Amino acid sequence: MNIAIIGAGATGLSAAFDLLKAGHNVTIYEASDKPGGLAMGFKQPHWDWTVEKFYHHWFASDADLLGLADDLGIRNKVIYKNPTTVSYWNNGFYPLDSPLALLKFPGLPFLARLQLGAAIAYLKFLVSDGLSLENQSTHDWAQRWMGHDAYRIVFEPLMQGKFGDAFYKQVNMSWLWARLKSRTASLGTFEGGFQAFFDALAGKITELGGEIRYGTRVERVEREQRAESSGQTAEGSGQWIVRVQPSAHSLLLSAFDKVLVTTSPRLMSQLAPALPPEYLGTLTDLKSIGAIVLVAALDRPLSPHGYYWHSLPKKEGFPYLAMCEHTNFVDAAHFGGDRIIYCGDYLPVSHPTFSLSDAEIGELYFAQLPRFNPQFKRDWVKQFWVFREAYAQPVPLLNHSRHIPPTRTPLPGLFFASMSQVYPWDRGTNYAVQIGRKVAREMSD
Repeated sequence: MNIAIIGAGATGLSAAFDLLKAGHNVTIYEASDKPGGLAMGFKQPHWDWTVEKFYHHWFASDADLLGLADDLGIRNKVIYKNPTTVSYWNNGFYPLDSPLALLKFPGLPFLARLQLGAAIAYLKFLVSDGLSLENQSTHDWAQRWMGHDAYRIVFEPLMQGKFGDAFYKQVNMSWLWARLKSRTASLGTFEGGFQAFFDALAGKITELGGEIRYGTRVERVEREQRAESSGQTAEGSGQWIVRVQPSAHSLLLSAFDKVLVTTSPRLMSQLAPALPPEYLGTLTDLKSIGAIVLVAALDRPLSPHGYYWHSLPKKEGFPYLAMCEHTNFVDAAHFGGDRIIYCGDYLPVSHPTFSLSDAEIGELYFAQLPRFNPQFKRDWVKQFWVFREAYAQPVPLLNHSRHIPPTRTPLPGLFFASMSQVYPWDRGTNYAVQIGRKVAREMSD
């Protein structure tokens, strides 16, 4: 078959890899100038490695991702370490990334720590089907079984920071179960940065005969019209056409037997308006929020304790939910000695911060860095970059599984795969690979 894939992120590339190995012809359309999607990286001339625009790391449990690395022959370049992650409480930072650290946490009475630990162990080791919890909110379940104080101090700030006041009380418990079930303290990166991984995957796709058209923004996918004997045309018959911008002079590029779209649900609804109203409604009803990430290169370390990931409660005045000192995980030597930090936040695109200039976001975010190190001065910052993304985090509400659109759309030959469909698992490279390879099998049927 002749197959088109819209998007060269982890999902589209993984699907393309398997479809090519199955003997199909594949053309990928990518609006950016490189592969990787939300895990795309960038670098400065004096850096040997790239850093991601939107922070990523892998987990030791990421079986689908590691399987793909095996298939590509680059598993030996996956690097795992155990950096220290901490949470902010009472003007200090405390590790909460292991059972022992939890038992030592002074923010809860000893019995409350035991109850929290027991609830986490129950979810991680005894609950095999997390979907059984999707009819309950995390807000309610966690308070009941983890304890009110444990939820208020440990989990509520994380939920509130990630989903905002509008959604955090409505997120279902299956989502939290999946995070506790699958995530590990051992975190992974890729030699050279994740961009190197996606470059290797894209290179293999090209080697197998696939074509990746970078800098090509798709405007619409539609069925080819077929002329009937009456002289009229029949809509919805024939092959698929991919039309690209500029919109004033859309180019008819090629005809395909099948098309896979890996964009956001809302963009999918715009690319394929001929989808039945019920399916379109499912796409537009899915909730998600955006993200803002500031990446900065400092001339010295920020954390005096060498901490890697800092989880932050917004109610304490932090304008972002996490600060990650990347070079407490990956050696600063790979970045010419620069110390790399991330300050990241999930926000609805309507939030006023989204409309701030990069300089304004920089000043807003840097103003809080003395809370990590009282010695911090603004001139420690050598350079910084700000990245925004409207579709960064799906929001799984109660009984979310009933509202997920199938990857095989009602239109024959048109498929859709996005991070809104990997539920109950959270968005991430591993599950993007998983759904990409799954939909490739469906398309080969």
